[in-house]
Amino acid sequence: VAVVSAMSGTTCNLKAVMLDVNKQASPSNLDGALATGEMLSASLLEAAISRLGIPAISLNGYSLGIRTNSDFGRASIKSVDPTPILAALQEHHVVVAAGAQAIDQSGRLTFLGRNSSDLSAIAIASMLGEHTCEIYSDVPGVYTADPYLVAGAQLIPEISYRAMLQMSRHGAKVLHHRAVHYAETHNVTIVCKSLTSDGVITGTIVTGHGNARSVTVAREIPVFSCATLEECDNLCALLARHDINAIRVEDGHGVVICIVSDIDFALRLVALSDTVPVFIGSKNVVTELDSSVLRVHVVGDYDRAIALARQIHERMYPAAVGAPSR
Repeated sequence: VAVVSAMSGTTCNLKAVMLDVNKQASPSNLDGALATGEMLSASLLEAAISRLGIPAISLNGYSLGIRTNSDFGRASIKSVDPTPILAALQEHHVVVAAGAQAIDQSGRLTFLGRNSSDLSAIAIASMLGEHTCEIYSDVPGVYTADPYLVAGAQLIPEISYRAMLQMSRHGAKVLHHRAVHYAETHNVTIVCKSLTSDGVITGTIVTGHGNARSVTVAREIPVFSCATLEECDNLCALLARHDINAIRVEDGHGVVICIVSDIDFALRLVALSDTVPVFIGSKNVVTELDSSVLRVHVVGDYDRAIALARQIHERMYPAAVGAPSR
């Protein structure tokens, strides 16, 4: 079984087209449109595999056996049924699943969120009784920092679910934080890999143990201020109930809230909340993760945020200063 994501830029383009047609498009309408990016990828991969003479079929959210709640934009998995995929495997050598989608209890298509195809992959692996799920991306695994931003970033060979979860919730892009949580809950080992001209490279294994010091950068994070501390508390509690990472910091506006994960869904929750927070702009969040210690820096300028991340990484790994990322 291969689970695919949308091609780069497709989801953003689909959202822009939808909002150009109707700026007030309903969340369920948006979900139906955004999910077509993964559907296209699945159909294309099915075509490519079939051309090789290998029996293949692609399945989308309507036929994967995954049911969610109706939190459109970032639905949560409520139940899984392996029957449709097992039936497809009886007649085909390869099943290509469109990631990041499922259906709710009413049969409406739901979107699991941006970059959530790995959540689909892990859910499918678990419901098929597998204890390992391989995730392929443009980098072979998890690094101590973004290797495209920080020279000398080190590949982490093995890391615990909890450490990976912290990194994902604070801006690391290799794995979605809900995918990591699902893997931990269902005892699925994640093996991060990459396809290169030299073949398959195995990078990081996410399992029950292993920690590493790291630094993450989350770019252009929305920042809100509230009229009172009580409103800040209420808004943070609302976001926490939906497993959205929000950071409280103090700046010139008093106590403000930075929303780090699942931003589109979080903004919709904010708009529907009883509190009336004021959007005061976007910031960049640099997070140091060192064993059980977590330090957060909120920086206005992106270049300054990158410079800070590099300084922190050099302090964590002085021997890597000047070395290429590996």
